[in-house]
Amino acid sequence: MAEIIDGRARAAALRARVAEEVAALRRRHGVVPRLVVLLVGENPASQVYVRTKAKMAAEVGIAGEVERLPADIGQEALLARLAALNADPSVHGILVQLPLPAGIDGRVVLEAIDPAKDVDGFHPVNVGRMWAAARPREAGLLLPCTPLGCMMLLESVLGREGLRGRRALVLGRSNIVGKPMAALLLGADATVTLAHSRTRDLADRCREAEILVAAVGRPEMVRGDWVREGAVVIDVGINRIEDDGGSRLVGDVAFAEAAERAAAITPVPGGVGPMTVACLLYNTLLAARRRLEP
Repeated sequence: MAEIIDGRARAAALRARVAEEVAALRRRHGVVPRLVVLLVGENPASQVYVRTKAKMAAEVGIAGEVERLPADIGQEALLARLAALNADPSVHGILVQLPLPAGIDGRVVLEAIDPAKDVDGFHPVNVGRMWAAARPREAGLLLPCTPLGCMMLLESVLGREGLRGRRALVLGRSNIVGKPMAALLLGADATVTLAHSRTRDLADRCREAEILVAAVGRPEMVRGDWVREGAVVIDVGINRIEDDGGSRLVGDVAFAEAAERAAAITPVPGGVGPMTVACLLYNTLLAARRRLEP
């Protein structure tokens, strides 16, 4: 039976380390790192996410502020607000909660954020720096939070050097998870395959992987017999399915089946999700430290 990789415990440890470094930064400079989250519209799920982010920011000593903007704000007004935040030296991190309302081009909005304050790691400048770096994890870059959290979970099982030379498969090619995950694994000297729902012989490709990262957004798509014996499985998916008159959350991996074959696996919930928020706080600390201690 696989080791269950406890994302909640590892996220708590990362937040504790961030809290220590935030306190040290404040002692040295008298400055509290400040994170501003823009929430446009009334999306219920987004409201839950931003409350969690603000609450955890406060717990580690970061000034986390949520600005709620009307859904009909319009793109130009939103860009003007971002320009003001970019110019404000007291703001160290900016995050625009996705999805955005219809009529606002998310790509244009994300590209309007100052790359030095882009704590989501989505700006093309930060993406380019990530791909250009030989060792992105060691280069002090603002990296996308979910892939960064996945790397930390992998390292907690295999060690920093333990990824070297291993065959890794990333299932999913999104700009948010799949592509940056491949970049970070390459930077750790893994041999990486980037696959997706249209990959031929997908199950066979998965069975070759010593590291399998599932981020395809399809509930329990990866069956147990897709998993190589002794593989480490990171399940990024969060899918709600109907079950016995109610609903429950499942990942992209059939957990019970995969746990019979894997050496280690993340649960859903309680795996990757907590690490994503902890890495956002880590990035905010990093952005503040860069500004104060260039």
